[in-house]
Amino acid sequence: MFTRHTRHPLSIAVLGVTLALQAGAGFAQDRSKTEGALELGATAITDERLGETTEGTGSYTTGATRSATRLALSPRETPQSISVITRQQMDDQNLTSLSDVLAKTPGVTVSGFDSSRATFAARGFEIDNFQIDGIPAAFRFGNGIDQADMVIYDRVEVLRGSNGLLSGFGSPSATVNLVRKRPTRELSGYASTSAGSWDTYRGEFDIGGALTSEGNVRGRFVSAYEDRQSFMDHLSEKKQVFYGILETDITDDLLLSAGLSRQTNRPEGSSWGDSTPVYDSNGDEFALPRSFNPGTRWSQWDNTTDNAFVTLEQRLANDWVVKGSIAHTRTDSPITLGSAGSGNPNPVDGSGMGIWLGKYRYEAVQNAYDLYASGPFQLMGREHELMAGVSHRDIDHDATNWPFLFGMADNIFNWNGNFPKPDWGNPIYRDETELKETAAYLASRLKPSDDLSIILGARVSDWQLDTTRNLFATGSRTRVQVAQENGVVVPYAGVVYDLDRTYSVYASYTRIFKPHESEKDASGALIEPEEGDAYELGLKGEFFDGRLNASAALFHVKQDNLADLVGTDPATNAGIYRAISGAETRGIEFEVAGELARNWQVQGGYTHRVTRDGDDDKVSTTEPEDLFRLSTAYRLPGRFDKLTLGGSASYQSRIWTDDITPRYTQGSYWLLDAMARYQLTEQVSLAVNGNNLTDEKYFSSIGNFGGAIYGDPRNYTLTARFDF
Repeated sequence: MFTRHTRHPLSIAVLGVTLALQAGAGFAQDRSKTEGALELGATAITDERLGETTEGTGSYTTGATRSATRLALSPRETPQSISVITRQQMDDQNLTSLSDVLAKTPGVTVSGFDSSRATFAARGFEIDNFQIDGIPAAFRFGNGIDQADMVIYDRVEVLRGSNGLLSGFGSPSATVNLVRKRPTRELSGYASTSAGSWDTYRGEFDIGGALTSEGNVRGRFVSAYEDRQSFMDHLSEKKQVFYGILETDITDDLLLSAGLSRQTNRPEGSSWGDSTPVYDSNGDEFALPRSFNPGTRWSQWDNTTDNAFVTLEQRLANDWVVKGSIAHTRTDSPITLGSAGSGNPNPVDGSGMGIWLGKYRYEAVQNAYDLYASGPFQLMGREHELMAGVSHRDIDHDATNWPFLFGMADNIFNWNGNFPKPDWGNPIYRDETELKETAAYLASRLKPSDDLSIILGARVSDWQLDTTRNLFATGSRTRVQVAQENGVVVPYAGVVYDLDRTYSVYASYTRIFKPHESEKDASGALIEPEEGDAYELGLKGEFFDGRLNASAALFHVKQDNLADLVGTDPATNAGIYRAISGAETRGIEFEVAGELARNWQVQGGYTHRVTRDGDDDKVSTTEPEDLFRLSTAYRLPGRFDKLTLGGSASYQSRIWTDDITPRYTQGSYWLLDAMARYQLTEQVSLAVNGNNLTDEKYFSSIGNFGGAIYGDPRNYTLTARFDF
């Protein structure tokens, strides 16, 4: 059993936030003496407030986001907890995937579902609200967003708590918004190459600029290629990413943007589920080496995701804006799987482990449309803001299933993945799922006084889910799942009061209403929609004209029909759930992000939460109750100013599951990373990143498929970059 007594991180988190809050006073005098250009890393920042775009700022925070209401609000003006992982932080810490990014995000955990898939959680609940440039993405239907590469994104915004106003129905975990890079007016870009542990090689290329002499047409092209092995035996993956975007100023006030992207993932030797056993046939703890790969050599989770989008933005008189967006996403995942992941092995001869064999094909198409207008208006002698919009999305998802087969491994100690690929024959059925959602939303930021902001909003949605099963043997079509919700109203309310020029207190409320799209009980019936309420109360501070932000929050969530995963049906690769009524979650969060001192960037936070059901028993126990994240980078002064040093620390408390008998517990653990970058010339830099420096041995998740999956051991990456 992985157990360890570690110092509780609450004191560290409180100290970090205290330092951030004191920084406003402690460094204010120094700031006043050094106004003007401030150099962070290789980027110069003039004495102006940060905007929404983070690329080129050198900062670990942003000046504004639209993830809560579509209104451009600073972190201090947003009445919810929000984290932003900026382009600078991604570059400093070599965060190349969404899993990498969310593993550094305060309040978020990343659990490996197997060698190729991951799940994410916040405040004890799975995150299933994802957006790309503010347009909802269909995480539930195999769109591969959990594998998204970060090379095409400027930042990732994580709004914790319910966000039913813009993400469909309210979910109490978080909304993750991936914001793409945009074209630049001046020619700029970079090329980089990296090499890392386990024969990992990666190259990136990014170029953008004006395509006409007048600068009214601009473009950008981004690509990446990665070829990597793994710490797990006979596991490898090749990944390609392409992204292109054009912007055209049709008039001075009308902007047209269009772009497309493609990402392909081609793994070989993939595992299937958390299939490393933790107990042997005698009920004793059982530990295979981290290099053990339960997948067969031919097992793979192939995925191709294409995305195309068009956006038209019209600026009107009196600072009003109308923006319309269309996005089309297509995903194709032909999958053949074989994994030794069933049973408890004999500790002497290694017998008793079953092998799951499955073949599937998941195809999904999403079309999403969004139109909204926003701007100021006058009422009772004061200026306020209003935002109103409509949205629609439809998703067609086809899941083709071949017969599920089962084999046995003779000796798990001699397992090397050499298992014959079976002949599955013809597919037996295909499930065709159609999801449609149409909504209207409205939000207003009222300013009764200079110090007080009141945000009121609501979303009214119609939602329909329809699944038809096609049996190939008989040619029959049967509707197996129909769910519909009409006129569902999800209200949103927030208030922010400025105590002074630095500090604000805030409170927010939103309703939780979340239809379950795939969570079924043991009988195959869809769990009833999740309902409840979410409350948040907090204090925020903003320093150095928004270059440093800090916050503290209390949150309380009440839920009925909370879907709790209790098992997996290997025949369909679908989870089995139970509905929990009367669930309550209480917690506290601290966060700090931005420029703590000259040339010193920091981003981190601490979260504590406990979730109990109506019988006062703890649930969501596979998610830690205490979570600490801290990332930092510091450019040395004086003659050493070409060197930047940094690192990160992550802590999580113990987790446990009763889905494994007897109960399995993993103790708390720390993960420590470090980075160093040296600027050889104005254009050329070398960087080295080291992860899990203490080589902590831990499971990134436990319980799924009755087993666990190891997290990455110690590893290193060396990167050379040329900027132009």
